[in-house]
Amino acid sequence: MRISSILFAAMLAGGVAYAGDAKKPAPAPAKKAPPPKPKKVTVVSADNKKKLAEKMGGFKFGMTKDEVIGVISKQLDQKYDEKIKSTQDITQQDRYRKDRKEELATVTQSFVSFDGKKTGWDVSIIEDEFAHHTEESMIERWENSNGKNERRFFFFFGNKLWKMFISLDVSILPADKKSFDEFQKVMVSQYGDGDVDPGKLTWHTDDFDVRAVDKLKTYDALGFVLEDNKAKKDVEAIREAKKPAKQETNAVINAVVDKDGKDHPDVKSNGNAVDDVINANGGTPKKK
Repeated sequence: MRISSILFAAMLAGGVAYAGDAKKPAPAPAKKAPPPKPKKVTVVSADNKKKLAEKMGGFKFGMTKDEVIGVISKQLDQKYDEKIKSTQDITQQDRYRKDRKEELATVTQSFVSFDGKKTGWDVSIIEDEFAHHTEESMIERWENSNGKNERRFFFFFGNKLWKMFISLDVSILPADKKSFDEFQKVMVSQYGDGDVDPGKLTWHTDDFDVRAVDKLKTYDALGFVLEDNKAKKDVEAIREAKKPAKQETNAVINAVVDKDGKDHPDVKSNGNAVDDVINANGGTPKKK
């Protein structure tokens, strides 16, 4: 009996020890924050989509530069043929023919390829509409018709038309109400509701997107942009891939100046050599 009691007590002690050695249950994983809800896109009616498409002006996405110029040439033929027929003056008729030729030449000569060389467009009303080293190019045309002064920019990607930016005549707004809020009201009255963001009103369709953009503060202008949805994805992908890396401070300067602005231990021993390095890299030497 005594031996049995001792064995039983030992078994109980072992059981307690075993239970104490058991692993504690792992804490429950933290709950992940729910993904943000997708932004609700305003539906464009069939009638408003048709009205927006009319702003294509007879051009189609996917056209080459030569095809776009061909359409412009035909539009100029129609424009100047009407003028020529409106007069019997031979001299005036010849002047109209000369004007037509010069206008087409101006469009053709406006071609620019964004291949890294600085252009006059890098700081302009269309500065946000293109990137360099991404197979993008452009031509422009003044469209002075129906009493309005508008300018159309044709953007190509891989020599295929994918976007048009129209600089609208600001006279569509009252002189005393020249603001984006007023511009937005005018656009909504013509094309219906769109998605509103700061300085931008966007209409999304299955085939193309249209943006009304505010350029009043920077260029006293208003923009109307039409984009091919499919091509836009390819353009954005190559822009991301070709995006220049962030520039870092010159390695020589880093070697002699700590990031906290204090002199490196060997600065004083180098004397004027450090100032020479800083000067060569556009910096200003410290006063002694």
